[in-house]
Amino acid sequence: MTRKINNSYTLGQSNAPTDGGDMLKTRADGTLVWEGVADTTFVPYSFQGSNSGFTTGNTTSNVIDKFDFSSNTTATDHGDLSITRRYVAGQSSSLYGFTTGGESSNVIDRFAFSSNVTATDWGDLTTSRYGNAGQSSSDYGFTSSKDGSSASVIDRFPFSTNSGATDWGDLSSIRRYVAGQSSTTEGFTSGGDGPSNVIDKFSFASSGDATDHGDLSVGRNTCAGQSSSDYGFTSGGYISYRVNTIDRFAFSSNTTATDWGNITENKHSVAGQSSTTHGFTSGGEPSAVSNVIDKFSFASSGDATDWGDLSVARDNGAGTQY
Repeated sequence: MTRKINNSYTLGQSNAPTDGGDMLKTRADGTLVWEGVADTTFVPYSFQGSNSGFTTGNTTSNVIDKFDFSSNTTATDHGDLSITRRYVAGQSSSLYGFTTGGESSNVIDRFAFSSNVTATDWGDLTTSRYGNAGQSSSDYGFTSSKDGSSASVIDRFPFSTNSGATDWGDLSSIRRYVAGQSSTTEGFTSGGDGPSNVIDKFSFASSGDATDHGDLSVGRNTCAGQSSSDYGFTSGGYISYRVNTIDRFAFSSNTTATDWGNITENKHSVAGQSSTTHGFTSGGEPSAVSNVIDKFSFASSGDATDWGDLSVARDNGAGTQY
């Protein structure tokens, strides 16, 4: 049998290869490739997006906003969540965005990055919770924060099946209003009520409780999380006053975060998005509810710049990207 090296086929395509004794595998994008044969078209999953950021959740609106990473323009309405709610978390697979939990909610919503449609209910968290942080591996989404039983549970749910979440462990301390960051192998949960300066770390590969990974430069809650390939970022938040600080911490070492610059306004209840080169902070409360999208560099420290506006001013939302 002649192997077709580095060719890929869509599932169901008339000329797609059959097994014939050689193992085939299905990639995340739905194409077939030979097991054990190099595939130069394969792009590994990355938490960071290359195209667009999304902002979901609000007290009064169920709108899913979409904005371009490459151009400074007003966001467009990309559809709606299945139910209106705030204090939500966001997760990203290669094809879909997810919005989890929220005030009085355990719902996991899923929406397509490629089409403007209403999100569908993708299952439930183990408990209703709000003030959540979201993290993403290649195959699973994670939601971490305090639940109604005074525990800070880390939930895991699959991107591929609508089967609900399972308990993956606990945070090192009980708190909500936290921010989430993701490396390729681990999830991070930073800040929280208290206000807390704790950065927690937990494994994507094996269940278990999170460990303390260091501290933010400023303890705060209702902040946003962003992730580069090597660093986590935490922006905005609230102490007894609104802050504009952008913190950066290394995924590889347990150290105190450093001040990376400032967002354009002192505000809390913000959402975070991550491209391959920049972090974005959207919405929030400087005084009145904001529609501003901020952008800052992952490569060099400095203050954020105004990157445009959301279509709907909002606070207590969640960010995703593709």
